Amino acid sequence: MNQDQDQEAIGAVLNRLRRAQGQLTGVIAMIEAGRDCKDVVTQLSAVSRALDRAGFKIIAGGMRQCLDGTDDQKGSLTEEELEKLFLSLA
Repeated sequence: MNQDQDQEAIGAVLNRLRRAQGQLTGVIAMIEAGRDCKDVVTQLSAVSRALDRAGFKIIAGGMRQCLDGTDDQKGSLTEEELEKLFLSLA
């Protein structure tokens, strides 16, 4: 994975997290306004999915680096550690 691809992946994760942040702000406002429980739970579910997608994207990038042999960070993750991270989102 080259530098441009790394930046694109980071940008995609940040966009997902910003979207989730906006949705969460909306959920808080809905609760404060006394909105219907069904509407609040629906929006909260959307926040949860957005966070899950961001987490999967981060983990997928880590796996790609390990498979490509491009992970030059000290203490890179083992296959078991990557699996544990992946399952923590499941």
